[in-house]
Amino acid sequence: MRWRRAVPARAAQVVRGLWPDRNPLRRTVDRVEGVMVGALTVAFLAGAPLATVATWHAAYGYGTRAAHVQQAAWHQVPAVLLATAPSFGFTGYEPYVWARWTAPDGASRTGLVPAPPGERAGSTVRVWTNAAGQLTGPPLQLGQVQSRAVLAAMLAPVVLGLVLLCTGQLAYCLLDRRRLAAWDADWRATGPQWTRQR
Repeated sequence: MRWRRAVPARAAQVVRGLWPDRNPLRRTVDRVEGVMVGALTVAFLAGAPLATVATWHAAYGYGTRAAHVQQAAWHQVPAVLLATAPSFGFTGYEPYVWARWTAPDGASRTGLVPAPPGERAGSTVRVWTNAAGQLTGPPLQLGQVQSRAVLAAMLAPVVLGLVLLCTGQLAYCLLDRRRLAAWDADWRATGPQWTRQR
């Protein structure tokens, strides 16, 4: 119960500490720091939803264009295994075996392709290739594009927060340097007066 009252009280204390007032001990640097914290907070609260939506649209648009290009240019071709695939392994595991296939331009290509465990040399498997006959893997599907866009949209506010946090930390270091220089100058001015009074 006590922590329920402590959290709002602490938040109010932080806001009061940043709020501009007529405190003679509060320097201009302190007021600038308060404005900076407020501006960075507003920038995050306003920018996070915008960054999320913009990132989702950009990632989804890029992904759908890439998927259409891949689906139009990539094709499945038969590949003849040059060796027998090992039969040991985990469930769902497909070992890679050397195979030969024909590119769209008629050239013969060889490479490592996934094959079912125990598949004998000379048998045929289907592999995905691009227009040059290079192995590619299956083209992007709409579900993959959507999941990637959602992941990018979820990461956008995190990245924005990190950028604003780094910006605030850099500004804080610069303001702190000015604050320390001002304190040093004040001490040089008032220090000799204190030592004379003794």
